[in-house]
Amino acid sequence: MRLVRENSLSLFFLAIFLLALIGQAIAGHAQYNNEQIAHMSETVSFWRYVVSSEFGQAVMENWQSEYLQFTLYIGTTIWLHQRGSPESKQLDAIGTESDEKQRVGGHARSDSPRWARARGLRLWLYSNSLLIVMTTIFLAAWLAYSVTGWSAYNADQLEHHEQTVSWLGFVGTADFWEATLENWQSEFLAVGSMAVFSIYLRQRGSPESKPVGASHEATGVES
Repeated sequence: MRLVRENSLSLFFLAIFLLALIGQAIAGHAQYNNEQIAHMSETVSFWRYVVSSEFGQAVMENWQSEYLQFTLYIGTTIWLHQRGSPESKQLDAIGTESDEKQRVGGHARSDSPRWARARGLRLWLYSNSLLIVMTTIFLAAWLAYSVTGWSAYNADQLEHHEQTVSWLGFVGTADFWEATLENWQSEFLAVGSMAVFSIYLRQRGSPESKPVGASHEATGVES
C-alpha cells in the first residue's frame, strides 16, 4: 500500500494509458475491418491489426507530438519567461543557472545523486539528461511514425494500382506534413494556454497552480 500511495500519480496514468491504448486497438480493429468489408477485401484478426502499420502509425502519430511538446517545453523554459505564470522561472532567473543553485560539483549535498557530484562529461550528461531522453524519444517516435505511415501509404497505393514512393518521397508529401502539423499545432496551443491561464486561474492543491491567494504578478511560485 505504501508503494501505491507513494507512486499513485505514475500508476494512475500508466493504468489509464494502457486502458486507452487497448481501447484504441479494439476500436481501430473494428474500423479497419469495416473498411476492408466495404472495399470487399479480406478482414484481419485483432493481433494481426495490432502489429500492422495502420495501428503503429495511429499510435506513433500522437506519441511523437506529445514528446515534442515536452521537449520544447523543457528546453524553452530554460531561457524564456512568462510573467505571472507558475510554469515559468522567476524573471531574474535565466539560463542554466549557477552550480551553487543547481547543487552540482562542489555544491552537491549529501543526498544529491552521485552523478551530480561528478565532473566533466558525466556531469554535463546528467545535467541535461531529461532533455536528452525526451528528445531521443521524440525522434524515435517521429521516425517510427514516418516509417509506419510510409508502409500504410504504399499499401494503399498498391491497392489502388498506383506507384509506390520511397521513404524520403513519403516524408516530403503534403499528406504526411498535414497530419504531422495537425498534431503539433494542438500541442503548442495546449502548452501556451496552460502558461497563460495559470497566471489568472487557480486550482487549490495542485502543484501546477499558484497558491489561491498568490498575486497575478507572482512568477514561478510553487504551492
